Amino acid sequence: MKHLIFFLSLLTFNAIAAPVNVNTADAKTISEALSGIGQKKAEAIVKYREEKGSFKVAEDLINVPGIGEKTVEKNKQDILVSASDDTTQKTSDKAKQD
Repeated sequence: MKHLIFFLSLLTFNAIAAPVNVNTADAKTISEALSGIGQKKAEAIVKYREEKGSFKVAEDLINVPGIGEKTVEKNKQDILVSASDDTTQKTSDKAKQD
């Protein structure tokens, strides 16, 4: 019985700790995926993204009011950012050459 409870707790943890793309996710998704980010901070992330453009790296989140280095560091492995247009273009060009 103890093994079953342990196994179920691992499944629950993995479901909650899914990485999130902060360049595409809505505020609710961001707040549910990142530790220490509530609805208001998640809304600030979305607002910042809409006003300033996409985040290039996870560390760019420290530019959002209310989000500090510790919060970013704690969530770093769960923060995804979209590939830049240059990377996408280079990948497409390479595929055409092959």
